[in-house]
Order: sequence, then C-alpha cells, then structure tokens
Amino acid sequence: MSQPRITLSKATVDVALELQRLLVERRRAGLIGDTLLSLQHPPTFTVGKRKTLQNLLATPDVLDKLGVEVHVADRGGDITFHGPRQAILYPILSLKDMKLGARKYVEGLEDTMIDTASLYGVRAQGRFKTRTGVWVEDRKLGAIGVRISSGSITSHGLAFNIDPDLNFFTHIVPCGISDKEVTSLKKETQITLPDEHVVTEQLIESFATAFKLEKRSIDLDDLQ
Repeated sequence: MSQPRITLSKATVDVALELQRLLVERRRAGLIGDTLLSLQHPPTFTVGKRKTLQNLLATPDVLDKLGVEVHVADRGGDITFHGPRQAILYPILSLKDMKLGARKYVEGLEDTMIDTASLYGVRAQGRFKTRTGVWVEDRKLGAIGVRISSGSITSHGLAFNIDPDLNFFTHIVPCGISDKEVTSLKKETQITLPDEHVVTEQLIESFATAFKLEKRSIDLDDLQ
C-alpha cells in the first residue's frame, strides 16, 4: 500500500485543521488514498473536544507574553502544547480499508514513537490504561489525540517531543495529568541528536513500518 505524504513547515493550527477537514472529505469519497501530514506548529496550546480549559494555567496576559495561541480541536484527549522542534504526524487513513480497529490504530501510533526513541537508546513504553501517549518511566515523551470520522477515517494523530522548549508545558496540566513530567528525546538520550528533520524522517519511517505502508512525498497541488 502506498501512502502519499505532505510536509508543512510551521503550519498554524487553523491551516492544519482546514487541510485535515478537506483531506478527510476527499478520503471518505475515495478521491485520494491514505495520506500523512507531517508538520510543526508555532507555539500553541490545543484543547480536545471535551474543552478542558481548566487545565490551562496561564492567564491571557501570560499567553500574550509567551506568544502562544489557544485552540480547541475536534480530537480526543486533553490539553497539550505544540511548537518548534516537535514532530507532528496527522494521518488521514481509512481504518476500514486497513482492517484496523481504533485500539490497534492507537497502538500503531505508540509503536511509531517507541521505535523512533529506540534508535537513540531511549526505552519508551505505551499501552497504559490510565494515561495515553508514550512514556519514559513517568515522563511523557509523546502525545496522542485522534479523531475517527464515520467510524473509519482518521485525523489528528501524534506529537513527538524531539527538543521543544519544555517550559511551555509548565503553563498547562499536560493531558490533564498533574503529577507527571513531560520530557523530550534530547533530554532522555545520551546520543547527540541529528537535525530535527532527520529525526522526523525516522519517525515517518517508523510510522510506515508500523502500518505496513510505502512512502512517497507529494505537493499540495497534486491533490487538486
């Protein structure tokens, strides 16, 4: 199975949400195949569809000073941070065509991050019943928040902390979990990291392996 990929640099959440909406509609109609968005956001706090804004600790004045916007997204999960040096993958897949259930899909996203971390000697784990995402002991390395439309088409996805400014996470209760830390690949590894784009490519390779997909990059114009 071949999966085209779209790479965006520092796309705002509004742009990413609209692009996902369009791609989901086209995937549902069978006009495109499974597609992966790979991008970074400018500093942003996003809240899931449950709108748990009580876990946003920063006042409007602090948000202005930080230069951070707050967006409510139509995904599962709680509040999290997106920003530079964090890899974000938004898969637009038909789980029906892939014969995958929601749980197996989330486990595949976990495996994507676990396998990438292992390249740098970092032992990460997932499959926790009471906490989502991927962890290094009690420190969260990667977040997962997904949406499945019409019981089959996915959007949103995962955020993998390569080397973001972790201070941003002190202004929220990350994923609604108050007694755990957030960490990054750079903080956990003893190996000097390559350029973040190299790590992102490795993450995409791990994703393709987890879901048995072949990769090819495309431009947005190819989807017109």
